[in-house]
Amino acid sequence: MRLWSIHPYYLDAKGLVALWREGLLAQKVLLGETKGYRNHPQLHRFRASSNPVGSIASYLRCIADEAETRGYNFDRSKIARRNIKKSMPVTSGQIEYEFGHLLRKLKARDPGRHAALKANKSIRPHPLFRKVKGNVEQWEVI
Repeated sequence: MRLWSIHPYYLDAKGLVALWREGLLAQKVLLGETKGYRNHPQLHRFRASSNPVGSIASYLRCIADEAETRGYNFDRSKIARRNIKKSMPVTSGQIEYEFGHLLRKLKARDPGRHAALKANKSIRPHPLFRKVKGNVEQWEVI
């Protein structure tokens, strides 16, 4: 499971669809509707939120927005009817780590997108997150 901290704009089609599926799985975990993945490290930051289900629901809405921008139709009825208004912090080191990880994936999977993104110096976080100074997050499995 990878719940990207970077803006979904950077993902290729395969990555965006995978993020949607994994986000929906994460939502099920946070709602207590599954037995698997309950202790997955990617869920730590959502659990640390004052409203874990609202956080993942807001996260999913942003993914659906990006999909809509690309002409895809993700079923928004699958998103919990909760919301948060506050952004969540993510470290600059985490953003950089994830962008590098994505570039490695794209090099093999989508060379054109890799070439278009590799010179990018200013990486935007997912709209749910605000960037703060710091290293790779402690929950990240490297």
